[in-house]
Amino acid sequence: QVQLVESGGGLVQAGGSLRLSCAASGRTFNAMGWFRQAPGKEREFVAAINWSGSSTRYTDSVKGRFTISRDNAKNTVYLQMNSLNSEDTALYYCTVVAGTTPIGSWGQGTQVTVSS
Repeated sequence: QVQLVESGGGLVQAGGSLRLSCAASGRTFNAMGWFRQAPGKEREFVAAINWSGSSTRYTDSVKGRFTISRDNAKNTVYLQMNSLNSEDTALYYCTVVAGTTPIGSWGQGTQVTVSS
């Protein structure tokens, strides 16, 4: 089973940017997605990308600010996050998806904290 490791999180001021990475231990020919979980809230879908990178999907609250991409040669999926605000503070995870539904296992996640 392919293992996923998220990285790139950190503390950033409101309006700032971060780029998250999700490195797979092997090749994944699946659609991949990013999810996040804020304290006291359920985990929610953020963005997804198909295997070729030709199709992407976003939750409404991040459209125009976040960009998902992937480099299959590096077995890595990215999430570029711009214009961050306090509502983006959460633990971010990546996993295999079917549409916007997670169907793979979860890694340890990477923490994003946005200070206002």
